[in-house]
Amino acid sequence: MNNQTLEKLRQMRLFGMHDAFKTSLENTIKEKMTQNQFVSHLGHSEFDNRKNRAVKRAVRAAQFRYNATLDDVDYTFERGLDRNQVERLAAMEFVRDHKDLIITGSTGTGKSYLATSLGYKACQDGFRVMYASTAKLMSQLKISKAKGTILADLKRIERVDMLILDDFCMQPLDARSRGILMDIIEDRHQRRSTMITSQIPVKDWYDVIGEKTIADAVLDRIVHHSLRVELFGESIRKKNLNLKMPMDRCLRLQKLLSCSFKANSYLCSVGRHNPDRFMGEN
Repeated sequence: MNNQTLEKLRQMRLFGMHDAFKTSLENTIKEKMTQNQFVSHLGHSEFDNRKNRAVKRAVRAAQFRYNATLDDVDYTFERGLDRNQVERLAAMEFVRDHKDLIITGSTGTGKSYLATSLGYKACQDGFRVMYASTAKLMSQLKISKAKGTILADLKRIERVDMLILDDFCMQPLDARSRGILMDIIEDRHQRRSTMITSQIPVKDWYDVIGEKTIADAVLDRIVHHSLRVELFGESIRKKNLNLKMPMDRCLRLQKLLSCSFKANSYLCSVGRHNPDRFMGEN
C-alpha cells in the first residue's frame, strides 16, 4: 500500500510529499508526530520543494553570468560598498516600487557580482529576472529586428520584473542601438525595475548614447529617480592576485631551499666516502 501511495504522489508530481513520505517510512519520524503534525509536515515539504524548483527555474531563465549570492559579497575591501545599503536593497522594495538601480565603478570593483547577487535574491523572492550584457543584447535585438521578431523580444523583456543591463555604455551606440534602448527603457519606465552596471560615470553617458533627443529621453527616465551604488578603488581581482603572490613566492623559495639542502647533503655524503675528490692528492 505504501508503494502505491508513493507511486500516486509521483504521478501527481507531488515530489516534496513523495520524498517526505518515503523518508518517514525509513525512520521513526511518523511515530513521533500526531496525524495533524504529519499532514502539516507533508504539506510544508511539498511547499519547500516547489519553491526550490521555482527558484532554480528562475535562475536558469535569468541566465546570470556569475554564480553569486549576497552571502558571498565581500565587505572587507575598501570600495565604498555599504552593507546597510546592500541589505536594504536585498529587501527588494525597489523592485516592488518599480525603481531603477545604477551601480557604477572602475573595472574589477564588483559591480557585476553585486548586480548578480541582487538578481539571485530577486529570483528567491519570486521575481522574474533577466541578465544581459548590454552590447550583446543590442546585437541580438538588431538581428531580431532584421528578422521581424523584435516586437516579441521586446515584449519578453518588458515582462520581467528585474532587467539587469551589465556593462552599460561600454562603447558608443549606433542609431539602431539607440532606438532599441529607447524602446526598452520606455516600455519599463515606472512599470518594472531596471538595474544598470557601468564603468562609465553617469555624467558621461550622454556622450556615449549619442543623438541629443534620444539621450535626453533615456537619461531622463533612468537617471534622475534611480537609486545609486558608486564603487571605487583598485580591482578586487588584482588585489586577490597580489595576495596570492607571497604564497607562490614562498612555495618557490621552499622548493629552492629543498633542492639546495639535498645538494649539500649529497656533497657531504660523497666527501665522507671519497675525500680525495674534494681535497686533491698529496
